[in-house]
Amino acid sequence: MRYSTFLLDLDHTLFDSDTSEKAAFAHAMAAAGVDDPARYSKSYRKINLELWAGVERGELRPQQVRTRRFERLVDEEDIDADPLQMADDFVFALGVNGDLYDGAREMLEQLSGQATLALITNGLSEVQRARIERLGIDEYFDAVVISAEVGAAKPGTEIFDIAFDALDFPSRELSVMVGDNLASDIQGGANYGIATCWYNPHRESARETHHVVHEINDLAELLGFVAV
Repeated sequence: MRYSTFLLDLDHTLFDSDTSEKAAFAHAMAAAGVDDPARYSKSYRKINLELWAGVERGELRPQQVRTRRFERLVDEEDIDADPLQMADDFVFALGVNGDLYDGAREMLEQLSGQATLALITNGLSEVQRARIERLGIDEYFDAVVISAEVGAAKPGTEIFDIAFDALDFPSRELSVMVGDNLASDIQGGANYGIATCWYNPHRESARETHHVVHEINDLAELLGFVAV
């Protein structure tokens, strides 16, 4: 199959979110006067993943995750710190740390000249907008859809309706959702009735792959999917 419209995820697909999050967590903990932030990183990651899974199920809004993850962390780990201030410090640091994966910018430059691109991401507006502006990638996309701004998240279909509306309703048959997350990106694309492409650079095995139409290990492979 070849496609003329590519919907791309941001975190862990184009952007090195792990590096950004690690730096942001260290910044927030240091600002709170907490020694040895690595001691609490595993607990934070567990809480954060649980809360974002709630967003994907439609049970929480992204803005609730912003503070609730630190409220839970200080409570469960008995940390003497203000969770609201930690959340502010963390969000700020998320926006100023991290970079695109190697080859992502080159791929976007080429792909944007050959196809219609949309960025569709589950995330906080203040974080994603700061990253997009700092990295200068807005120019590559015909639409940018952020879950916290539109009140809908992947894998639900509403966020895809919003993206397709912004793109003037391209053909679903010629559209593909590209992302690393099977539960949000791939399931979301399948729910909307469009093709899916799983970005799997670490060559992980998936328990269920029936929604994966394509699988790539390198972003440059997307250039081979462009409709001629």
